[in-house]
Amino acid sequence: MFGLTEKITNPIELPSVVLAYIGDAVYELAVREYLVSRGLVNVNKLHREAVRHVRASTQARIFHALDGRLTETEQAVIRRGRNAKSGHAPRGNNVIEYRESTGFESLVGYLYLKQEWSRLEEIITLARQVIEEELK
Repeated sequence: MFGLTEKITNPIELPSVVLAYIGDAVYELAVREYLVSRGLVNVNKLHREAVRHVRASTQARIFHALDGRLTETEQAVIRRGRNAKSGHAPRGNNVIEYRESTGFESLVGYLYLKQEWSRLEEIITLARQVIEEELK
């Protein structure tokens, strides 16, 4: 179904913006699952909270929280994503935060396409910790 079980042979060869495109969707789904697991059931509130947690500034904080916790390959993926030219300027976001968030999304997309589920879960868990700190 929609290629969910098909493994991309070598995701590292994909353009960073493609990895970020996939990573954005994977991360947003993880955030939505997390919010529902916390008991949020009002769709409008779910949407507002999800937007708050997937915005560039939050993802930039996650990007920084990953510092020193990545393999060399993961560092290369996140750096390529951060330095990628997306073809459009961020709307209302700081350019640096936007690029850092693209780096984070590239890493999530890379791990997803590599089907490195345990490592992806570690990264998502760290992201949850950043979100929980924000909620305090």
